[in-house]
Amino acid sequence: MKVLYAIQGTGNGHLSRARDIVPILQKKVDLDLLVSGVQADVKLPFKITYQLKGWSFIFGKKGGVDLLKTYKNSDFRKFRKEINQLQIEQYDLVINDFEPVSAWAAKLHKIPCISLSHQAAVKAKESPKPKERDRLGERILKHYAPTTDYIGFHFKKYNANIYTPVIRGQIRSLQPTVKSHYTVYLPAYGDDKLIEFFKQLPNTQWHIFSKHTKNAYTVKNLQITPVNNKAFLKSFESCSGIICGAGFETPAEALFLQKKLLVIPMKNQYEQQCNAAALQQLQVPVLKKLKKKALPIVQQWLEQKQKLTVEYPNQTEQIIDTLLKKYQK
Repeated sequence: MKVLYAIQGTGNGHLSRARDIVPILQKKVDLDLLVSGVQADVKLPFKITYQLKGWSFIFGKKGGVDLLKTYKNSDFRKFRKEINQLQIEQYDLVINDFEPVSAWAAKLHKIPCISLSHQAAVKAKESPKPKERDRLGERILKHYAPTTDYIGFHFKKYNANIYTPVIRGQIRSLQPTVKSHYTVYLPAYGDDKLIEFFKQLPNTQWHIFSKHTKNAYTVKNLQITPVNNKAFLKSFESCSGIICGAGFETPAEALFLQKKLLVIPMKNQYEQQCNAAALQQLQVPVLKKLKKKALPIVQQWLEQKQKLTVEYPNQTEQIIDTLLKKYQK
């Protein structure tokens, strides 16, 4: 069975999950990999058959997706060309993690394409949604990478097609401790904004991981470090808690490690607004913005204990077997 596994390359979560999924697929099928998108800090240690531009959303420095930069960076002519040039008909199945080129190519050529992603779970009617509707966000989520079927991952099993998160092996192997520092990963904020905010909490040691610097430096009680998986895992393993965006992988890993968690969803990012709604149901505090009036909330969070227990079993191979069995010829 010849399978194309297509992965979204914007952000780190999709590629981090793929590091655990690819070896399982390689044992079971004739596998090719496709990655499209930019702004990821994670690299895959596997041969990439197709490295495409795709259609990416660009993070800004003020807490959200930069819609203007996203528009300027979008080359719809090239996007259509990549769809038309992808030799999708050689595959029996496309497994798609929110990747638009392969999804649209499969749709045009009527190739089975199953979504194996968090976004598939977010779309499900049973999954939590924000109180305020975002019709544009809903349309993007629905049409960005259309598929014929789905298996989704979410913080809870909201329906029969949704499973709990794939927790990568690197996280499962950690031995968490609780030291005095707090870890911060907010890639949609620039360093200046992060420094301005967190230096107002001088009695706490902050490990800030930044997409916007190439060199580590220190400002008072703040350690600012370029995004690096090894350094991040070391800080994460021993932190008292973490403040991050309302993405999926990092909050899920925090819940798994029983780390105190506070999230700030990106602006102009509907999926993160949905994630925030789901996390609020789990009693995780959510901030709308990183502004001065949020300081008392963060200070209160620092002083409180937060003990959340989740069950995230390692069932990745069983999920892959279920998926392949349905399409095996």
